[in-house]
Amino acid sequence: MALKLGAYTACLHDLTLAEALDVLAANGLTSVEVNTGGFIPAPHCPVDQLLSSARARSEYLAVFAERGMELTGLNCNGNPLNPLPGVGPKHADDLRRTIRLAGLLGVKHVVTMSGTPGSDPDARYPSWVVNPWDGVYLDVLDYQWAVAREFWTEIDALARENDVRVAIEMHPHNLVFSPVTLKKLVDDIGATNVGAEMDPSHLMWQGMDVVACIRWLGPLVFHAAAKDAAIEPGVDIRGVLDTSFTRVPADAPGKVPTGYGFWCNAWPENPAWRFVAVGVGHDGAYWTEVLRALADIDPDMAVNIEHEDAAYSRTEGLALAAKNLVEAAGAL
Repeated sequence: MALKLGAYTACLHDLTLAEALDVLAANGLTSVEVNTGGFIPAPHCPVDQLLSSARARSEYLAVFAERGMELTGLNCNGNPLNPLPGVGPKHADDLRRTIRLAGLLGVKHVVTMSGTPGSDPDARYPSWVVNPWDGVYLDVLDYQWAVAREFWTEIDALARENDVRVAIEMHPHNLVFSPVTLKKLVDDIGATNVGAEMDPSHLMWQGMDVVACIRWLGPLVFHAAAKDAAIEPGVDIRGVLDTSFTRVPADAPGKVPTGYGFWCNAWPENPAWRFVAVGVGHDGAYWTEVLRALADIDPDMAVNIEHEDAAYSRTEGLALAAKNLVEAAGAL
């Protein structure tokens, strides 16, 4: 067996599924992850149709098989614990439907985020606690973890029922944003089918040792993303918890939704860090060691590129990341 190298097709949403798969195949990739809801639309996965029709599911999987590709993950990143009525309930429902669909398709992994509740039962907006040195924030965390335990106990049971494993991306602004918080959730609910999606980029800009994180989590790492990050000169005065983002105009083309009426904001001109193509933030030898640590846990693990480097077009950045990832894997 060998690691399955592939890509998440969100960066190719302007193409049909077949066209996106052809781009991946042309770059030597065989593993595919598609979006099924949450923050962004799902043009490469007609969820309702697939849930309702065995024939549709068979025809859908044939599109991958005809190109020698494997659908290794369904991605439903969102905030299922968001108290906003136009966000949390929808993202939670998207996740439940995605788990059921994964079971029907025979796809073993669903990627998502833990979510972040509000600070208390009456809160209107999610509240992410960064550093609870003030005792009041431990009260907030106590409430948030209680909300998370109830929801994720349900999700773990649903995943188990459908023979699916849910891999949580450890992403800042979520209750689970580090290996320590991931393991806390798993331990608190006695999870059997909830673990980690190892996206190195979010750990990199927080200052973590990615290989150490992988080895510390061990078999709790279910699935992986290949995404790099670079610390920029702006970190000198901003630090990695910078809030100097600005709103994107309402009529701006290509706005990325995060919920009804909410959008991704614009980065500072002199950022502390940024997402870069695989191999740009960290060299090939570094990525070989990341892949080695993943392979030690599961030599058949899927590692899917997530291209978010604004310095390159979608196809150029994906091609660069694929080249560097394949070379890193070749050095194992």
